[in-house]
Amino acid sequence: MTLTMKNVLLAAIATLALAGPVHAAGGDSDATKNQCPEGKVYDEATKTCIDQKSELDDTQIYQAARQFAYAGRYDDALAMLRRARNQDDPRILTYYGFTNRKLGHIDIAMDYYRRAIAADGNYLLARSYMGQGMVQQGDIEGARVQLVEIRDRGGRDSYAYKALYEALKAGSTY
Repeated sequence: MTLTMKNVLLAAIATLALAGPVHAAGGDSDATKNQCPEGKVYDEATKTCIDQKSELDDTQIYQAARQFAYAGRYDDALAMLRRARNQDDPRILTYYGFTNRKLGHIDIAMDYYRRAIAADGNYLLARSYMGQGMVQQGDIEGARVQLVEIRDRGGRDSYAYKALYEALKAGSTY
């Protein structure tokens, strides 16, 4: 891939990062959602929609999939995740879980979260989303266990902790 194309793709992913809802992990923008047609991502540099099938590394794939999921574009998120070279990357597994949870496939989501935690027990976002899935299932005690795990692993001030804490307090997730 040429350096120019890679810069265009990075700009597209950065633009998608701004398109997430207010509650997105690490995101607090309420900017207009990505308006590109299916299969395309918006490139801020050229102000056009470009093909999402260009060669991306796993970090770029994770970032794009995450933003598709936050924008409610679950099919695009899953398609992007399937492109990852390392299907055992805890980030990739976590977003398979997140996307499946949002699609209502909670049991499948929980399996992905368990696999992400098995791959990296300190990947706090997997624990947070797993806990949110537990809240959704009514397993409040299980969610509290994940909250304590996040805290005990140094995540008390993290998004992962705060999001799960709020889910437990409100009794609902996002």
